[in-house]
Amino acid sequence: MTLRVGLIGDPVEHSLSPAFQQAAFDALGIDALYALWPTSAVDLPARVTSLREPDVLGANVTLPHKQAAFALVDDVTERAAAAHAVNTIASRDGRLHGDNTDIPGFLAPLDERGLRLHSLHAVVLGAGGAAHAVVVALLLAGCGGITVANRHPARAEALAAELGAPPSLRTAALDATLAGALQSAGLLVNATAAGWQGDALPLDSALLRALPPTALVYDLIYRETPLLRAAVGLGLGTLDGLRMLVHQGAESFRCWTDQAPPLEVMWQAALSARDRRA
Repeated sequence: MTLRVGLIGDPVEHSLSPAFQQAAFDALGIDALYALWPTSAVDLPARVTSLREPDVLGANVTLPHKQAAFALVDDVTERAAAAHAVNTIASRDGRLHGDNTDIPGFLAPLDERGLRLHSLHAVVLGAGGAAHAVVVALLLAGCGGITVANRHPARAEALAAELGAPPSLRTAALDATLAGALQSAGLLVNATAAGWQGDALPLDSALLRALPPTALVYDLIYRETPLLRAAVGLGLGTLDGLRMLVHQGAESFRCWTDQAPPLEVMWQAALSARDRRA
């Protein structure tokens, strides 16, 4: 029996996940098919219920359903509870287990870079679902200080309140007043959609120049973006979101199969898929 796994979201056609997840299943000789499952908000409860079928291993969940999926599974991991969002569902004996692999996925590339988060100040741009997961990840990793900046400061303040307003977490407007936080930052994370299309920057280029020369600019979009190009032009270190995508997918693979994911196979498949897309 061929097992089924899929990506639940709206839209999903842009995703690279089928390329590297299928490569992982094939590399380990697991008879499973990873598919795209476009799902509207109205159809989400039925889609999640269908994961209980015996031939389904589980699913990934992407925008805009991660928070809604949290309420539709039977239990969740501690990190999913902290993020109040689920991006991975594993089906075992008819029960659905929710996890948030975006959290270890985000942290893994930083660990590979040897960043010492305990002694580092991070600035996170955005206050939506992606920023929420990033801030949870940084808090769980013991980041020395976090500033969440948004064009609408009330949204950043609401995010901080949702997380219990920990003392290491501050909020700011995404304007010239952010320069002071950037001057002491070792990490800048773009968790907004700015740069996904077109030449938009998530912050003014003058603010980018406030970063110290040792800072790392991390854009969650999994290709080169205007922000990353601008950072390279200033001599700053950069990281796009592809390694995060693959690492979160590898953790999902582990959830579904209880096997160690073939990370290098997944990485090469993701690179090839991105190159073809470009």
